[in-house]
Amino acid sequence: MRRVVILAYENVQSLDVTGPLEVFSLAGRIADRPYRTEVVAPGADPIRANSGLAIVPDRGIAGVRGEIDTLVVAGGGGVLEAEKDERLVRWLTRAAGRSRRVASVCSGAFLLARASLLDDRRAATHWANADELARRYPRIKVDPESIFVREGDVWTSAGVTAGIDLALAMVEEDLGRDVALEAARWLVVFARRPGGQSQFSSHLRAQVAERRPIRELQEWMAANLAADLSVPALAEHAAMSPRNFARAFAREVGMTPAAYVEALRVDHARLRLESTRQTVEAVARECGFGTVETMRRAFHRRLGVGPGDYRSRFQTQGDHDADRDSTVRPLHRAGRRRAV
Repeated sequence: MRRVVILAYENVQSLDVTGPLEVFSLAGRIADRPYRTEVVAPGADPIRANSGLAIVPDRGIAGVRGEIDTLVVAGGGGVLEAEKDERLVRWLTRAAGRSRRVASVCSGAFLLARASLLDDRRAATHWANADELARRYPRIKVDPESIFVREGDVWTSAGVTAGIDLALAMVEEDLGRDVALEAARWLVVFARRPGGQSQFSSHLRAQVAERRPIRELQEWMAANLAADLSVPALAEHAAMSPRNFARAFAREVGMTPAAYVEALRVDHARLRLESTRQTVEAVARECGFGTVETMRRAFHRRLGVGPGDYRSRFQTQGDHDADRDSTVRPLHRAGRRRAV
């Protein structure tokens, strides 16, 4: 039984709390080696997340006794006020001392920094907070690109959903790659590389356009990867001249149309390689690359590995077909055992 303590506070980001909590809970059921999760807060009374969601902590920090396997500090709009709470900061320092590993999600890094737990370490946070974290805590080597960073027994992640990536990497360390990948498939998220390596998704880098025609075109592109997605074809689809379309797209999305198309195709291809037994040739064709060589060059540009190598690293053993029975069966078995 691994004890996971997640620290929340008033105006916390709810997904920073529930994302890791769901990962640990699900992975424990898959592996039949459950984690014991606890949500704690400065006091024992319910707190309100910045979304308005009410969170009832299991206990206040004063009631947290004994050893902790994993201590996770959530982020959110209330982190600046939490930093001012000297009692909370002192507790965090002491609790970290009796934890096997300590982690933050999103702006939770500010609380770890306030407790001097990130000094002389590389750390990640939400991209919008990276400059502020570096300015206020100059001893931290802030990494604005990574989805999560591991420095020894201290882990930090980027914003909001990146807490799921961080938790999956911890599960992989604890219970193995197959359990982490099954949990990722069940949660319908991309499986990430092991902790300590740079994490990045083109979907996080790419912005959604403000103008409806281009925003709708982005949705159409994702659903039609094998179509002609050249600038002239996309411009015609958007009822714009190629020159004006290319400029408008780059201005609103932050990437050229060609770069966006390649990133989109690579992300869809990597998911197929991870979760299906399709041949590399079929994946290249259905994701719009045309040839395996074209897909190989795109993978090397964006991921640093070829499609075959990527699959060998990140696909679990066994047959993972469309209905993903290999993921569902362990959960159903666990449910039957509990019912008995």
